[in-house]
Amino acid sequence: MRSQLILFAIDICTVMLLVFGLYFPRHRRRDLVVAYLGVNVGVLAVASALSASDAGAGLGLGMALFGVLSIIRLRSTELDQHEVAYYFSALAMGILGALSTTSVWLSGGLMVLILVVMYLGDHRRLFRHYRHQILVLDSAITDHAVLVAHLEQLLDARVHAVTVQRIDMVNETTVVDVRYALTGRGLTTESVAPAHSGAYR
Repeated sequence: MRSQLILFAIDICTVMLLVFGLYFPRHRRRDLVVAYLGVNVGVLAVASALSASDAGAGLGLGMALFGVLSIIRLRSTELDQHEVAYYFSALAMGILGALSTTSVWLSGGLMVLILVVMYLGDHRRLFRHYRHQILVLDSAITDHAVLVAHLEQLLDARVHAVTVQRIDMVNETTVVDVRYALTGRGLTTESVAPAHSGAYR
């Protein structure tokens, strides 16, 4: 019982660090704060109840995964991939906090490992010059080379990948999904702007 309470405490501490120490300061989506906390504590409670009953750990894990996948699948607003990663991190921490293991520090260490991975993987200095945007251009461009050159001049960046989503020949517009790296003027502008200033979708 004491080891389980220690795991609960470690889980609460790590999810608080995940949400209030990493996610919110970096991405500022207040609505997802309660979602991540709710997922973590909810999974922790359900998995703990299941592990204490005759139900198998596999059943509890399956139900937890099904619940979170349903939340993500039935969401009303779009989530970026890093936000989905935070969802699964909160889920994994809740499951680790509820599992009865022979080593409290193993489960606790795995929670801390998740936290460290999210800290490093979502760090603002990691690939900080790379951007992803969907743009609507005020001209219909069908030539790929011309399109890339136009985007590089417009963004003052090196374009790595372009996917044309729609070309409207009547209204003369082109919708493109572009991935690029800032160069020159873009880097100077970034140095005076917040690291997460509207550069990401």
